[in-house]
Amino acid sequence: MTKARSNAVLIGLGMVADMHAAAIADTDGAVRLAGVMARRVETAKAFADRHGGPAVLTSVDAVIAAQPDFVILATPPDARRDYVTRLAGAGIPILTEKPLARTYAEAVELVEICDARGVGFGALLQHRMRPAAQDLMARIASGQIGDIASVELRIPWWRDQSYYDVPGRGTYARDGGGVLITQAIHTLDLMLQLCGPVETVQAMTATTALHQLEAEDFAAAALRFRSGAVGSMVASVTHYPGGAEEILLNGTKGSAVLAANRLVLHRHGAEPEEIGQAAGSGGGADPMAFSHDWHRDVIADFAEAVRQDRAPAITARSALGVHALIDAITRSAASGQRERVSDD
Repeated sequence: MTKARSNAVLIGLGMVADMHAAAIADTDGAVRLAGVMARRVETAKAFADRHGGPAVLTSVDAVIAAQPDFVILATPPDARRDYVTRLAGAGIPILTEKPLARTYAEAVELVEICDARGVGFGALLQHRMRPAAQDLMARIASGQIGDIASVELRIPWWRDQSYYDVPGRGTYARDGGGVLITQAIHTLDLMLQLCGPVETVQAMTATTALHQLEAEDFAAAALRFRSGAVGSMVASVTHYPGGAEEILLNGTKGSAVLAANRLVLHRHGAEPEEIGQAAGSGGGADPMAFSHDWHRDVIADFAEAVRQDRAPAITARSALGVHALIDAITRSAASGQRERVSDD
């Protein structure tokens, strides 16, 4: 029996595009990179030459005419709406890079566009696919650390100024913000999967002397979860040379520390456990210094979801929670007041 294979088109060939191509190539034939599209045809041709010669498509009309099984959308956030509208209108499922959009309101709009058309819409929040993270989710669900009482989230990343010298990077018009929506979004999203939604935040953000950019390179917040748990968050790209992001959970039966793909458990009356191992997370000067394995798993699942006509493991709608949280942190930093997180 011939193994089912999905044809994907990649739109947007910036920094993360080679990661997508490598991830697709590692799906054991389940997904084929059938086409690519970029703003500059020369960029698309060079990329196609590096990655097995997928078709070079020069417009959204050409993408739609190619009738791919789904599209991976890796454009900057400011370019998402037009693509999502056109592709959803043509009934083509979309797997988009994070963030969904520049703002929470824009993200809600994109989800509603796809829902109205009945089109599959997934999000590349691949940290959810890390084995250690999935192990921790299962242990929380089975009550192994009890009820979560307090949470600490720390993202000590680093970016050189050269990263922000790229036109548009770190601006509200193109990216929607700085460290929160571009880097911290992954860990904030994972925290929500583990701990449930945040109810209120009290926050501050800053642009430090270490960088020149329009948006923030540092953010801190006190969090109160709907469950009653409390927490703290510090996220920055000011920690040279950059380290692994960490989520620390203190529960009524023990604690858990998740650092990238390494999990350490301390349960009351039991020996400590260590699961997984240290792995690159893109926290240093090279933003792409991490494995493509988790991208591969998200892409392979999305392709299978399209074939089976089911929801993907990571829906775009499930990403609205982290967008709402980032929106509340940003509002709190601006107002100096505690802000409520919108229901997603």
